[in-house]
Amino acid sequence: MRFLPVNLDALLVELDDLAQTLALLASLQAEPIEGIEELVPAARTILVRFRPGAVTHEALVRRIGERRLDGTVERAGRRIEIPVDYDGEDLDEVARHLGLAREEVIRRHTGHDYTVAFTGFAPGFAYLSGGHPSLDVPRRATPRTRIPAGAVALAGRFSGVYPQASPGGWQLIGVTATPMWDLGRAQPALLQPGYTVRFVDVSGQAVPAIAPPVPAPAPSATHAGPALEVHATGLQALFQDLGRHGLAGQGVSASGAMDRGALRAANRLVGNASDAACIEIVGAGFRFSCHGDAVVAFAGADVPLQLRSAGGARWTVPTHEAIALADGDSLTVGEPRAGLRSYLAVRGGFELAPVLGSAATDTLAHIGPPPIAAGDRLVLRPVARGAIVGLPDAAPPALPTLHEEVVLDVVLGPRTDWFTPEAVALLASQRWTVTPQSNRVGLRLAGETPLARLDTAELPSEGTALGAIQVPPSGQPVLFLADHPLTGGYPVIGAVATHHLDRAGQIPVGARLRFNPVRAFDAHCLPVPSSDTP
Repeated sequence: MRFLPVNLDALLVELDDLAQTLALLASLQAEPIEGIEELVPAARTILVRFRPGAVTHEALVRRIGERRLDGTVERAGRRIEIPVDYDGEDLDEVARHLGLAREEVIRRHTGHDYTVAFTGFAPGFAYLSGGHPSLDVPRRATPRTRIPAGAVALAGRFSGVYPQASPGGWQLIGVTATPMWDLGRAQPALLQPGYTVRFVDVSGQAVPAIAPPVPAPAPSATHAGPALEVHATGLQALFQDLGRHGLAGQGVSASGAMDRGALRAANRLVGNASDAACIEIVGAGFRFSCHGDAVVAFAGADVPLQLRSAGGARWTVPTHEAIALADGDSLTVGEPRAGLRSYLAVRGGFELAPVLGSAATDTLAHIGPPPIAAGDRLVLRPVARGAIVGLPDAAPPALPTLHEEVVLDVVLGPRTDWFTPEAVALLASQRWTVTPQSNRVGLRLAGETPLARLDTAELPSEGTALGAIQVPPSGQPVLFLADHPLTGGYPVIGAVATHHLDRAGQIPVGARLRFNPVRAFDAHCLPVPSSDTP
């Protein structure tokens, strides 16, 4: 059992095989350790996110290391049958690779039970282990840009079903009409870790296409009460709160505000609960008018705010202060002087229907309210007279700019030892530029010298944390942000320390940054306890 650092509040437990991983997961679920916030199982690892105030890293390593893994794994007990039309684009290629007839591939795929080992990649995507041992095929050399929802596929020893249309590199052998992900169900993900799955051949029968996911309803345009009418959104405007946590079992990551401190500050200024939904605004150009009276506040990026009254008077108003708006007033967000994202809070909050307990918009998983568009009328919740409005922040945090190098503290791991010593040194010494391909999923970085790997083996998919610095074959890192995938298959050389995650969410395109390791990479190895261990 190997313990690899991930961040100041997370570690990765690496085991010998999937059986040990499932045994440890079952043990931690049956007898939880106080302080563990979330478990993300994968092929040979479990990502453990914990509260440092409740349990130390050292204590967690010791207590997990004491778990015996030779007992019987308790399964969830539910069995799911999935009808499949075996007419996939890669079925003949898979058959040739395995030296089998097409019909024999189908017979072997339907002739054994699978177990849901873990979830990830996308909401509702389950990695299914088991099946016939001969069905072991590599991913496609070139991933497809679009795989249809319901595609049944193979990769390595795993089988899976794509829950929605997405890019992907697995080998397609069939299609099913059974929805893997449906927000209309009490439990949207059909397949949960521990479930048993059996594929059933229905080739030749009509298999209807899976309908695309129904987006959350757009804000009401007929409400007669106070509202903000959006005239322009700039680069992007989304509803965000502190995210949806604890849904790793359904393949759902937290998402939420890129700068959580700024979201909390904006809410404090208008007297809201700190986790209330705000509008996350990227750059300049957001403009709205007020219908009725309202109190709003902006926090985050240092932006000029131009207020225009119903009578036509104009003046500049400050960020990080509560602003009283009258009926007909309008506000325009100018070009940020520092930072990238500003947060608009309104006293009482916005009238929104939460999705899986949150109003956050996850741009990768397509969960939550749709992006805000020009013409939307954003309904405000009623506020009792005398509601408390907060005081301005004494000193808003320093923000990144294009003119100064941004320094981010990083924790090395979990796969630092997959890179050459020169690459590890280069991570810290080299200046990295944020490229235009960056978004809420991650910052794509470019450096003069790519990071070279020492270990070029294929990494089995494993959990990825917010702030992870993943290195694809190009050697140019990607810094995972709020909408990153739950699992990934490229090695992570380090992660932005928790205290600098908000700063990372404010870095503009074109900025130059440097990483500052705050401690050396240190992996702990402990023997796996067995029934013979005293």
